[in-house]
Order: sequence, then C-alpha cells, then structure tokens
Amino acid sequence: MLPVSRSIVLPESELVVRFLRADGPGGQHVNRTESAVELRFDVLHSPSLPEEVRTRVLARSDRRLTDEGVLVIQARRFRDQGRNREDARERLVEILRSALVAPKKRIATKPTRASKQRRLEGKQQRAKVKQNRSRSWSPE
Repeated sequence: MLPVSRSIVLPESELVVRFLRADGPGGQHVNRTESAVELRFDVLHSPSLPEEVRTRVLARSDRRLTDEGVLVIQARRFRDQGRNREDARERLVEILRSALVAPKKRIATKPTRASKQRRLEGKQQRAKVKQNRSRSWSPE
C-alpha cells in the first residue's frame, strides 16, 4: 500500500515496477545489474483516485504522461535498486499530492490609472528617442 493522503491509498497491484540497466558510471558492474526503476501508474483507469484528482493529473502537460493516461516515472539517480524504487514511489506520491490541491481561481483586475499613465509616458519617451535618432543624422 502506498499512502498518498489520509483518504487516498494506492494498492501495490496498481503499480507496475520494471527494472532496467542504468546508464552512466559504474564500471563493469553497471552492465550486469538492473538498478534503474521504471514505475508505471495508470491514472486514467485507477479506481483509487477521486475523479477531480484524476482530471488534474491528466490535465498536466507532463511528458511522463502517455496518451493512454499512464504515468511513467524513471528513477536512476542511485546505484541501489531499492533506493531507486523508493525514489520513484516518492515522486509518484509528490505528483499526486500536488494534484490534490485545487488551483486558485484568478480574479481579473484592471490596471490602475497610474500604471496606465506610466505606460503611456514610457511609450512617449521611447518615441522621442527614436524620432531624435532619425532626424539628426547627416552625412557631413
């Protein structure tokens, strides 16, 4: 069981863990051990996730999310398979916890009169600079 929050707990049966050979330094040993971990979680078909959390996770523009709604997390930070497995699980929990919080609604505001005035004055100043550049040049 993977606890995400008080109300959300993911059973191990929903997590697909695969072990890969890690790239990078490690000498001859790296070619024989499969220390990297690929964790797959089907967000789209998971019965453990509430609907609003599912839609927030699927709405993210995350390259780790496939077209089929599967979240793929690769962990190869450590040389130890167990630590990489825990790292992948922690990152999954972090993604799901970030989706628990509903984003705040943006309140549309209008610019103040002073900010409009500053903007227009800046535009006039810039126009004067450009105007002075074009007139004062002569070949002599």
